Amino acid sequence: MSKHSMICAGIDTGKRKLDVALDGRAERLQVDNNADGHKALSAWLRRHRTKRVGIEASGGYEQAVVAELRHDHFQVIVFQPAQVRAYAKFHLQRAKNDKIDAALIAVCTAAAKKIHAPPDPRLAPFSEHLTMIEQITEDIARFKTRRESCRDPRIGQFWDEEVARLKRRLKIELEQLVAAIREHRDLAERLDLIASVDGVGERTALAILVRMPEIGTLSREQAAALAGLAPYDDDSGDQVGVRRIDGGRERLRKSLYAAALAASFRWNPQLGTMYRRLLAAGKAHKLALVACARKLLIFVNTVVARGTPWTKKTAAV
Repeated sequence: MSKHSMICAGIDTGKRKLDVALDGRAERLQVDNNADGHKALSAWLRRHRTKRVGIEASGGYEQAVVAELRHDHFQVIVFQPAQVRAYAKFHLQRAKNDKIDAALIAVCTAAAKKIHAPPDPRLAPFSEHLTMIEQITEDIARFKTRRESCRDPRIGQFWDEEVARLKRRLKIELEQLVAAIREHRDLAERLDLIASVDGVGERTALAILVRMPEIGTLSREQAAALAGLAPYDDDSGDQVGVRRIDGGRERLRKSLYAAALAASFRWNPQLGTMYRRLLAAGKAHKLALVACARKLLIFVNTVVARGTPWTKKTAAV
């Protein structure tokens, strides 16, 4: 649908303010980035008969207004910052401020051809909870590193106590997250399907369920690309470059890589065979593990798509 038959708006997100522009029109709006401002924004968009709204991801500051607009039945597109800047470079636009960015996002919104369905709203609090759990894990690793380089007994005891405290908190948070997910029957069934794959532990199953809600509806190539595990060509003329992975969902990729490391050496015979075959072919250790992580995600995608738990026969097929 063209921009002439659908009114589109663009929102530039700030910590305190939201700047709004309409595609092809002079109307502008600035509201506070809080609940009252979101309601005023929604009313303003309805008065201008806006159907589609584009907004740039901005470190989480956009999440509340996106939820409010979707609740009010607007079609919302969340752009990656790289998409908006690439569009500006394509049009040779160098100037940048909040009002210009809002107008640019409005143009991007009108030009968008493929609109993805909004994610399951139930997953938003689970995603935030999972991020907290991952951050606790990162803090434990940092504190252990500090403890190893510490020579003062008193300070060493402090780091030991902090690590023990965070481990207790980590266990509690994991149990609470799993319990909250299992209150939803469909999510609980999907979680069990994911966890049935050899080499996929509870943490990895949670990451796939929450970070990739599209699992089971994608092709193997799409799943790998979303996780940032798809190798891309880098060729030009007679030059044949090295294929590399790029983009994707970083936290999900880290979880899959960590799972593939253990699965390839112990828990999944299919991945172990694949890992040894790649090493025998002269591939580097890290490259082989990335390939195993990609294959592990493909196993999960197949299991969820079929709706049947993992079996050795499933892997063979």
